[in-house]
Amino acid sequence: MKRTLLILVFGLCVATTAIAQSDADTNKAWKFGGIFNLAISQTGMVNWTAGGENTVSGTVLFKYSADYAKDKWIWDNDMVIGYGGLIKGNSPWEKTDDRIEITTKLGKEAKKNWYYTAFINFRTQMLDGYKLPDDSTLISTWMAPGYVTAGIGMEYKPNKFFYVNISPIASKFTIVANQDLADFGAYGVEKAEYDTNNVRTKAGLQYRYEFGGNITLQFKKEIVKNVELDTKLNFFSNYLENPQNIDVNWDLMLNMKVNKWLSASISTNLIYDHDIDVPLDRDDDGVDDGFGPRTQFKEVIGVGLNMTF
Repeated sequence: MKRTLLILVFGLCVATTAIAQSDADTNKAWKFGGIFNLAISQTGMVNWTAGGENTVSGTVLFKYSADYAKDKWIWDNDMVIGYGGLIKGNSPWEKTDDRIEITTKLGKEAKKNWYYTAFINFRTQMLDGYKLPDDSTLISTWMAPGYVTAGIGMEYKPNKFFYVNISPIASKFTIVANQDLADFGAYGVEKAEYDTNNVRTKAGLQYRYEFGGNITLQFKKEIVKNVELDTKLNFFSNYLENPQNIDVNWDLMLNMKVNKWLSASISTNLIYDHDIDVPLDRDDDGVDDGFGPRTQFKEVIGVGLNMTF
C-alpha cells in the first residue's frame, strides 16, 4: 500500500507538472525547477592490517518545485524526497536518511512585497526505522510519525530568493499510525494506560493536536558561481500548552556543481521538539537510563551524480 501511494503521488505530480507546463508555454505564469542527486561510496578491504571494515553507503535526494505567479496571485508547491543508508561489515542495512515533505502555499498580494497566505505542510518517512543494533525494536515507520501543519497569515517576499511567512493562526497534527508506538507515547502523543497487572486499560492516542503560531523563513540562491544555498527555518509555538517551548526545524543544503553531471553537496537537518523524548545516558555508562527532549542533528556530505532541471 505504501508503494502504491508513493506511485500515485509521483504520478499525480508528473501529470500536474505536464498540464501546468503546457499552460506555462502560453502564459509564462508557471516556473519549475528541481534537483536529483545520487551519491554512492564504497570501501573494500582484503588483509588490511591497519584495521577497518568493508562499507557501502548511498543517498538519493529529489527536490522539485512548481510555482505560479499571475494577477497578484502566487501558488508555491515544493516536494522533497530523500533516502540513504549504509552497510558496514556484516551488519544489516542501516538508514541514514528517510523523508518525504510536501508543501503548498497560496497567496494574494496585499501591497508591495506583502501577501495574504494560507499553507499546508506534510512530513513523514517511507520505511521502518529500528533502534540499531537491535533490528527488532521498531522506533518509526510510515506515518509514525507524520506531521501536518497548516496556517493562515501574511508573507513578506521582497525578491525571488527570500521570504518570511508569519502565520499567527496555525494548527499542527502529529500522527503516530502504529499502535505499539502510540501506546508507548512516542512523538508526544498520549501514551496508553495499564492496570497493576500490566493489562492495557486505555489505548494510546494515535494523534496529537496543537494550535499555535508558525513562522517560516526560506532563502534559496546561487551565492557564488556554481554554488547554491538552499535553507529553510521553521518555528512553531503551541498556544495551548507551554508556548515558550518552541519547535524548531531547520534544513540547509549547499550544492556545489562540478560540471553538468557531477556535484558535491552538504546537507544538514536540525530538529528540536519538546514533546519528543530522546533516549538519554545520564551516567555515561553506555546504557540508556531515561528519556527527555534534546536537539536532534543530522549531516550528510555526498559527491556523485547530479541533475538540475
